[in-house]
Amino acid sequence: MVFHLVESPDDVKVPLVGFVVSKAVGNAVVRNKVKRRMRAIVANHLAEVPVQARVVVRSLPDAAKADFSQLEADYLSCLRRGLRRRDDRLAAG
Repeated sequence: MVFHLVESPDDVKVPLVGFVVSKAVGNAVVRNKVKRRMRAIVANHLAEVPVQARVVVRSLPDAAKADFSQLEADYLSCLRRGLRRRDDRLAAG
């Protein structure tokens, strides 16, 4: 999973999350299954995302073989790493 998190200075007060699942992940049925799982995971953990965040989650081909708990653990790891990096940037600047 590839995870990008940036904060937008505009007036939007809700986090925006986008998903990228390429054809390398599998056929349309597999890609949609991965997207549905990722949407459910993000919905369960949306409170952890800052309100002005813009997040892009790109699923890699291994996501097709992963179960829900593996995808969730990977997402949470990426989210925490992204938040740490954001906090480091805010503290430095």
